[in-house]
Amino acid sequence: MELDLHSIHHASKQKVALLDTYYPGTGTRTHRVSVFGAGYVGCVSSACLCNDGFPVVAVDPDPFKVEHLADGQAPIVEPGLDELLQNAHAGDLLNATQSAADAINDTDISFCCVGTPSLPDGTLDTNHVRQVCEDIGKALRHKNDFHIVVMRSTILPGTMEEIVIPTLERASGKVAGRDFGVAYYPEFLRESTAIADYYKPGAIVFGQYADDTRSIDVLRELVGSIGVTPHVIPMRSAEIVKYANNCWHAVKISFSNEIGNICKAKDIDSHVVMDVLCSDTRLNISRAYMKPGFAFGGSCLPKDLRALTALGRSMNVPTPLLDAARLANNVQIDHARSLVDAAPHEKIGFIGVTFKADTDDLRESPLLALVEGFLGKGKEVTIYDPNVARDASQGRNFLKHIAVLLRDGMDEVIASSEVIVVGNKYPGLKDALEAAGMPVTVIDLARIERPENGNITYHGLCW
Repeated sequence: MELDLHSIHHASKQKVALLDTYYPGTGTRTHRVSVFGAGYVGCVSSACLCNDGFPVVAVDPDPFKVEHLADGQAPIVEPGLDELLQNAHAGDLLNATQSAADAINDTDISFCCVGTPSLPDGTLDTNHVRQVCEDIGKALRHKNDFHIVVMRSTILPGTMEEIVIPTLERASGKVAGRDFGVAYYPEFLRESTAIADYYKPGAIVFGQYADDTRSIDVLRELVGSIGVTPHVIPMRSAEIVKYANNCWHAVKISFSNEIGNICKAKDIDSHVVMDVLCSDTRLNISRAYMKPGFAFGGSCLPKDLRALTALGRSMNVPTPLLDAARLANNVQIDHARSLVDAAPHEKIGFIGVTFKADTDDLRESPLLALVEGFLGKGKEVTIYDPNVARDASQGRNFLKHIAVLLRDGMDEVIASSEVIVVGNKYPGLKDALEAAGMPVTVIDLARIERPENGNITYHGLCW
């Protein structure tokens, strides 16, 4: 995507002029930002914040980066960055320093953009995160004004609560959310298109700490000119969003390459195939199938996965990603089984046994696999599923060993069970669960509304 930097800079000047109407005498936005870490994220964030009229102090221990930024020069290669930094320098909006204390004293909000590289075992190296929090915390100890610390580095869920906030509080002697603000703001900037990504983001995400809405309100102001409504979500959710995004991108790339290798072996143009796949925005490029839940089944997905991987083997084309999809599906079935096994029980009731709701198809149903597994263990099983045949004359899905387990109503299944496995949703299920008069454990594989009945112990599959 081409980005008209001149137009953006001109527009931001107009916005700054408009803000002068509300904040006379400032000449710029009211918030002053320090950006710790002058790598890709830090440099691009600094340049774009300046472009939007916010004074920025860039902070880095590397004198090379500090000298370049202080002169309005980019210490990294990124299209469009030089121009933005030169404009920021000319407008006296950008400064750079090695001193964390000076940066904290001269600003009211800090972005932390330090690196989080991998250790040899694949775990995350948080040493830079700890150090920057230590430096900022020490500076905050001597500052009376409310200061906001925003982490932008890619960090695993729990890092804010287990490392960032404790380090800041210990070094500052202050309490997060009360004496200083804290938030998590993951970045989604790709190298070589980072400035375009900043101004045309797919999503903006803010992780809120406790009830610290003050920090979130300031972040909203910082991105106000972008025109995208931020998702304000719990801190840990915001931390893992970046990983979910990047792992999804990795899966898409590997999937496309795997399909491409099979196509190549059959003399098929893979780009034609993938262009058609991507043209389907109802199922393929959409929210469809993107809600965590139970395993897939039915007459298509398992069979077609097996067929395509078998084709790959016949041509000596490896299909590790497609193979992993089948393994992952089995893992989800095992996970559901383990939740049931963890509850004390001999009587298990299943709400739904077809492979998904609103169908009578039992072919390769993971719910049926669970039922048969527990029958094999000698458990007493009952089932409610109005789409499964009770006798051979009722339909193609009559299974003798399943038909004898079927009951006419959900209430009958619930009343006779110690564990309820909710596989599919049906009208009246919520009321039936709320009416349960005896203690029962509910294993939810379908994401129902959580029952409020005190007799129910509830466990969601992956939520």
